[in-house]
Amino acid sequence: MSSELLVDLSEDQTTAQLGHLKLTTLQDQEWPPDESTLRKSETDISQRFDASSPHLPWEHPFYDIARHQIIEVAGDDNFGRKVIVFNACRMPPQHQLDHHKLLMYLKGTLDQYVESDYTLIYFHHGLTNENKPSLSWLRDAYREFDRKYKKNIKALYIVHPTMFIKTLLILFKPIISFKFGRKLNYVSYLSELENVVKCEQLIIPARVKEYDNKLRASLKPTSQPPMSPLRSPPLPNQVFAVPLELLRKRSPDGDAVPVVMRDTISFLSEQGLEIEGIFRRSANVTLVKEVQLRYNSGEAVNFRDMEDVHLAAVILKTFLRELPEPLLTYQLYNDIVNFASVSSDSQVTVMKTLVESLPEENYATLRYLITFLAKVTANSDVNKMTNSNLAVVFGPNLLWGRDNAMSLSAIGPINNFTQCLLDQQHLVFA
Repeated sequence: MSSELLVDLSEDQTTAQLGHLKLTTLQDQEWPPDESTLRKSETDISQRFDASSPHLPWEHPFYDIARHQIIEVAGDDNFGRKVIVFNACRMPPQHQLDHHKLLMYLKGTLDQYVESDYTLIYFHHGLTNENKPSLSWLRDAYREFDRKYKKNIKALYIVHPTMFIKTLLILFKPIISFKFGRKLNYVSYLSELENVVKCEQLIIPARVKEYDNKLRASLKPTSQPPMSPLRSPPLPNQVFAVPLELLRKRSPDGDAVPVVMRDTISFLSEQGLEIEGIFRRSANVTLVKEVQLRYNSGEAVNFRDMEDVHLAAVILKTFLRELPEPLLTYQLYNDIVNFASVSSDSQVTVMKTLVESLPEENYATLRYLITFLAKVTANSDVNKMTNSNLAVVFGPNLLWGRDNAMSLSAIGPINNFTQCLLDQQHLVFA
């Protein structure tokens, strides 16, 4: 959770009372296994939370934290911000978890994204008297998280809040800043998250889904919250969430690079290269949806009329993220995740072989994007976007697993591959 909530608690009567607040009681003692048990390679993370680090070996000091999948990264939300997920139900009993390591692990995850706007989603169900962290841990967390972690968190969503979490926040409301209070949101049902992020890109634990279903079942029919919306069939001129192959067939000139990519990159090449933090800021969600609707309705979009660099940047990232299959394709997923094992002498050859195996429209689009990002990096003294920073932003938008979520195990390898591709683009696409 955000450090602005983790106040410096003292061991007074109020603290003692908080420590005895009853938490969620549904199936507290059962600890059923979650349905998304992952292989060892999928529960590793990069060694120093660094884009160039290999997978964690089982003997790594953070392996015992990573394997519980308490913290995950789930791509971008509907505003173009990275989504960090904290699953309380995956925290084992207190004696089985080193909470100091958990705090360091959380910091290491956030360190990759705190320079950009980001969203934190906290699934509260499953936090019990057996696995809740101590109040001294909250104090430590408060001291560890400084301003850089607070500055760019744009929203904290607490899903399935209980009386415990609400009471905690009420008691310390005088300490929580008004500015942060506006970032805090309670989410009663999973369907409400659709306004923030596409739920299919989240790996929501089975216990959380079951609890959400029980909450729904307990309501009167007239009080039922709306279900998550079903995907509507594509519009005749739709360009978002449409395969690249189909977009190419629809294109009047048969251009392999989609019109959204050409429009956004053309505008950003003219007006965005010297904007500090380009690709790190979010955009007005109403404008994002309006632009998407215009594209999907077959209308022309001119970003020069809107003069909003961050809007164009978010539209570019959103287009890539909403592709039915990632630009780098599922077929290359294993090769890219294991790319760190390739010797440095062979990396360019391997990358060249991989990208040239892509479908023609994927290759053309990737080359168009990477060529543009090279221009962004050339201005990194001004815009602060180095290849390493761009890899953190674009890696998760170029490749993800078939479940649409990004496990921490894949973040390092995918970002590493993306950075290598940017570093060596003049050779790979020669």
